Amino acid sequence: MTDAGAANSDSPSAELPTVTAISLTGTIKVRTTEQGLPVALRVDPAELHRDPAHLANEVLRLCQRAANRAGLEKRRQMEALGASAATLALSGLPTEAEVRRLEQVEEQDYDMEPRSWLRTL
Repeated sequence: MTDAGAANSDSPSAELPTVTAISLTGTIKVRTTEQGLPVALRVDPAELHRDPAHLANEVLRLCQRAANRAGLEKRRQMEALGASAATLALSGLPTEAEVRRLEQVEEQDYDMEPRSWLRTL
């Protein structure tokens, strides 16, 4: 796999908490900030032969998935600290059911099947 855009220690985003999302095929891995901004990207060389628009859409989809999961984790942390239901509602952070629903819709709307079950070892 090749690294592109990996954050270095001089980067301000290197100090922020990050979340990782991986494609179903395992050939694309994106590490983002809690807001979904990518700080590291790993792409299997075979993926570089895809249509660039499809590859970009997959990266953006993974960034959104990571942001949703980070929001859910932040909500869980707030719940554990005793935040009220009203505070959680005002936070705008997604619930587990919302994240699950978003991921199901995403999988239905997006071609999630691998192009081939054969992978290079």
